[in-house]
Amino acid sequence: MSEKVVLAFSGGLDTSVCVKLLEENYNSEVITACVDVGQPIEDIKRAEEVANILDVYKHVTIDAKDEFANDFISKGIKANASYEGYPLSTALARPLIAMKIIELAKKENAVAIAHGCTGKGNDQFRFESIIKSMSDFKIIAPVREMNLTRTEEQLYAEERGIPISPDSIFSIDENIWGRSIEGDLLEDPINIPPEEAYDWTSSIANAKDDEEIITIEFENGIPIAINDDKKPLIDLIKIANEIAGSHGIGRIDIIEDRIIGLKSREVYEVPGATLLLEAHKGLEQLVLSKSELSFLEGVSTIYADLVYSALWQEPLKEDLDALIDSMQKRVTGKVILKVFKGRIAVVGRESPFSLHDIDQISFEDKTNDQREIEGMIKHHGLQAAIYQKLMKK
Repeated sequence: MSEKVVLAFSGGLDTSVCVKLLEENYNSEVITACVDVGQPIEDIKRAEEVANILDVYKHVTIDAKDEFANDFISKGIKANASYEGYPLSTALARPLIAMKIIELAKKENAVAIAHGCTGKGNDQFRFESIIKSMSDFKIIAPVREMNLTRTEEQLYAEERGIPISPDSIFSIDENIWGRSIEGDLLEDPINIPPEEAYDWTSSIANAKDDEEIITIEFENGIPIAINDDKKPLIDLIKIANEIAGSHGIGRIDIIEDRIIGLKSREVYEVPGATLLLEAHKGLEQLVLSKSELSFLEGVSTIYADLVYSALWQEPLKEDLDALIDSMQKRVTGKVILKVFKGRIAVVGRESPFSLHDIDQISFEDKTNDQREIEGMIKHHGLQAAIYQKLMKK
């Protein structure tokens, strides 16, 4: 007797092949689930169309865009979550997708959850760590378990009449916070990414010829308005993507260290994330102490590594969330940025929690006697001075 299996489904080659593999090799009734975290509407529709063509037991589309923005991206912003030089996007979305799949599997009385990940990528860790920590569902990974190559998958798809998307030669993952591009000629790091690989950003040559001044307002570390127009976070992210992308901001090409130790050439488009994080860090400089900023820099690195490495449920990550939330209570105010031809410059900032004292920093200040600093200078670097004198002897 067939048993219900919920498959995290995008309509791409891997997950489409998994439908038939689950039916034929695992005797499953397949429920395909596409979790919408801001991918293009045509991708959502394609998933529905492919599921219909494959005649799955049931297909479900789950709208999680607002939840992704408010409960996941918000944490990434407050933590300045960047991994090896790029703002995390895919890694932030995977825990939410897995959680939604678990909810659906419980509702449908499924016996297992399946995914289309290979044995080389990061997503297998991200999906399975959440499933194992939040449920008792059996996990099925057909492509990995059958050790299939991409060529073997394509041949299998042709034999079974499984539709293959002809739209791109690259493997692309997209949500409202970022777009990742990999595969094909990009696998060789010597190859320059072709312009057609990009969708959200203009090249520097084609970027706007006039600089633009942008004002971003934050409350407790979260953006609440752009150019004095208050909107929900998800809408502000869309606006930030459009503004920054039109100025050629947000293209990142790196050699990334995957969880399993492989180095992988990855190309990212993160225009809005780049803009908002730059503004966020600019405001933090105004309201956080030197010690807090130094400490937070290390915390941000650890936080991003935990999220990237599929440890969303790690106790340390929860501890850091509490710490960061406390520190972000004063990250409230406005930041003015100048954007032009791929560059962002913070040119102004204000906050009711500013630690910048105009009266004391001014060269015209007469309230503090400059001569009082002489005693401090006398002993500053005292050990270094003693050391140098000893070395001269």
